[in-house]
Amino acid sequence: MSAASTGSDDRHGRLGPGRLVLVVGPSGAGKDTLINLARGACSGDDRVVFPQRVVTREASAFEDNLEMSEAAFREALAAGAFALHWNAHGHSYGVPRAIRDDLAAGRTVVVNVSRTVIPSARRDYANVVVVNITAPADVLAERLGKRHRPSDTDIGERLHRIVSDDAVTADVTIVNVGDPAAHGRRLIEVIRGTGTGASAEMMGAVKDVDHHHP
Repeated sequence: MSAASTGSDDRHGRLGPGRLVLVVGPSGAGKDTLINLARGACSGDDRVVFPQRVVTREASAFEDNLEMSEAAFREALAAGAFALHWNAHGHSYGVPRAIRDDLAAGRTVVVNVSRTVIPSARRDYANVVVVNITAPADVLAERLGKRHRPSDTDIGERLHRIVSDDAVTADVTIVNVGDPAAHGRRLIEVIRGTGTGASAEMMGAVKDVDHHHP
């Protein structure tokens, strides 16, 4: 999908100057929990946007998603309705194209995505920050077992698909074990503290790992 990037300030034509914060990590890591904490802390701040994803499965209390049928999703994709899109666990996911307007206006956009979109996001957007939220395998298994979401695939299958932290090109890694409030604050610091216009290249110079084990 291509479009005129009139708001781009990047010499390679990538869209900016806003920052795109991509939250990635395995199922059960607590991504939505930390994002919800950050959303609450940033409520009322129109410089930070938390777009709803479009997903081809029933919405649940665990995620802030908009439900869409597979057929409708394919039509929307063909019409260029998504800024980012991917397939995972038998479902299709999309991030509405409206985030491009937010980025062109200099806002920070925070969204939970698959790690598979990182290369294309870094190619298309000027200021991308990747936050990898993870946890030990036994913690992930316990959380997935408690979740019991009908649309989830087999827990064993999900755990087999977990990749090591080193395989994710993240700028910040948060090991989400213990008090989620502490990790939520770390995510909020990433969203607010790097400065508008800070590039992923600048942030990637040093990998920031936040453990906060109990």
